[in-house]
Amino acid sequence: MSDDSHEHQSFETRAIHAGNTADPLTGAVVPPIYQVSTYKQDGVGGLRGGYEYSRSANPTRTALEENLAALEGGVRGLAFASGLAAEDCLLRTLLAPGDHVVIPNDAYGGTFRLFAKVVSRWGVEWSVADTSDADSIRAALTPKTKVIWVETPSNPLLGITDIAMVADIARTAGAKLVVDNTFASPYLQQPLALGADVVVHSLTKYMGGHSDVVGGALVTADAALGEELAYHQNAMGAVAGPFDSWIVLRGIKTLAVRMDRHAENAAKIVEVLKRHPKVTKVLYPGLPEHPGHEIAAKQMRNFGGMISFQVEGGEEAAVAVCNRAKLFTLGESLGGVESLIEHPGRMTHASVVGSALEVPADLIRLSVGIENADDLVADLTQALG
Repeated sequence: MSDDSHEHQSFETRAIHAGNTADPLTGAVVPPIYQVSTYKQDGVGGLRGGYEYSRSANPTRTALEENLAALEGGVRGLAFASGLAAEDCLLRTLLAPGDHVVIPNDAYGGTFRLFAKVVSRWGVEWSVADTSDADSIRAALTPKTKVIWVETPSNPLLGITDIAMVADIARTAGAKLVVDNTFASPYLQQPLALGADVVVHSLTKYMGGHSDVVGGALVTADAALGEELAYHQNAMGAVAGPFDSWIVLRGIKTLAVRMDRHAENAAKIVEVLKRHPKVTKVLYPGLPEHPGHEIAAKQMRNFGGMISFQVEGGEEAAVAVCNRAKLFTLGESLGGVESLIEHPGRMTHASVVGSALEVPADLIRLSVGIENADDLVADLTQALG
């Protein structure tokens, strides 16, 4: 549950203090790693602090979950073993056979695979919509629509969706609005305040921030839904372990300063890419010409550290750029302190090839780290040849 004592504090203060209470036994300022599976009971049913078994609850995970709820302005946070584990729990909680979901035409490949290959097998139907366009969303709705799923900024095309606009559509349709806030992080964007029902995170990315942990999270604005999700979290069991929870908590403490640097570096790189003769298109919501720029400026604190761009020469040229990069590490994932480069069509989004969500073959995605911006620009310049 969220801690009301942090409600009126700044984001930076909440990131460091929410859930991070000093250890009552020793006074340690960092919550311990409770690497434990079970707990001594004071008589049958006599639980100390409500802890009986670490799948159901663990003090280190509780600290993280309280922190997550505080950062997103929610009433309940839940931590999972991965982002997809969080999504799976959410979908099995909100949906039943015969229900329908609207998903974005620019969704993370793993999310698309979960809908197309897993959830659909137990009778859930889905339709694709351009979630930046109200008419497209309304056209995709059916009487059985229970969830509208949004990513903003989206992965990997950096599309922007007006969260408040979709929240209105969802309420009218009697559906829940789910927002994947991974690219923005709660520092840059607060979907619950804009009307979303549930926020999803891959904690692996900006929240952990150091490419050393895999995790996922759900944060809800409604206490009853939070309890239902917690029931399924325990029943399904894909929980975040205590060490992983501790690592994410440590990463979150520097989230604000890291996101500032990610965005600052990205803005400098975008300016260079715009002028490069071999770059045909730059996708970044901070650009005034980006179709979602005004909405991003309204609902985000800054424009983030993710950039996608397209190059002359098609797929092989894009792959060659990725292979020539040196300081930008060729790898999947994103949001770490180190800069990454990848080819979505062959890597993170290979699962959407041949579908309505297929990404351009000449697309390159950057996760801009917090290194020196001049060094990053020099590496991209040589990689582009």
